Amino acid sequence: MSTPDIHATRTRIKICGLTREQDVDAAVAAGADAIGFVLYPKSPRAVSPQRAAELAKRLPPFITPVLLFVNASAIEIGAACAIVAGATAQFHGDESLADCLAATGNGARPFLRAARIPLGDDAARFDLVQFAQDFSKAQAILLDAHVDGYGGGGKTFNWSLLPPSVNAHLVLSGGLTSANVGDGITSIRPRCKSLAVDVSSGVEAVDAQGKPRKGIKDPAKIFQFVAAVRAADQQS
Repeated sequence: MSTPDIHATRTRIKICGLTREQDVDAAVAAGADAIGFVLYPKSPRAVSPQRAAELAKRLPPFITPVLLFVNASAIEIGAACAIVAGATAQFHGDESLADCLAATGNGARPFLRAARIPLGDDAARFDLVQFAQDFSKAQAILLDAHVDGYGGGGKTFNWSLLPPSVNAHLVLSGGLTSANVGDGITSIRPRCKSLAVDVSSGVEAVDAQGKPRKGIKDPAKIFQFVAAVRAADQQS
């Protein structure tokens, strides 16, 4: 019997910014590994902790709810996580390591720390190796584009300018779609311990004018995205 190729790792998938029951159900049916709820009130995709808890109750076993926070207090984070069973916290603001640990019981609750990668050639100046070392207690480092405000805004940074070797589990985010996620996986996977991908705007519905309906997902796009990830895994 042949030995499995340990490098052909299955890419985990998170669908983020969900606000409706039918979108949670579609993400589960498509095969997502994690579902993201934005608890940042200024986001157009924001939900309350109570709403996140209600939606998370639809998740079957082994699919992780992820709660996204931006510069929230440890009390707010603890209260939200307490009502969403099995939640992972995602820190997407200016949180220090001390902030992350204080809000997660010194890391007892798993957490992700977002690294805001500059757009264009400035991406090369971001010291991701040092960032990953500073936040080594995080379950993974999430890579997103640095734009005004918080969140990636559906922008893609230059993946090729990241360091060739990062001693961390990485989550690739920022402007991903079914059309480009395969290239992202090919570019980033060799540089890290393991790779996951995180999509929000890339699977959203559009209105009659073609403008995105933020927080409203398109089931067909979700299924297409997951299929594109699995196709990239087969080519690894």
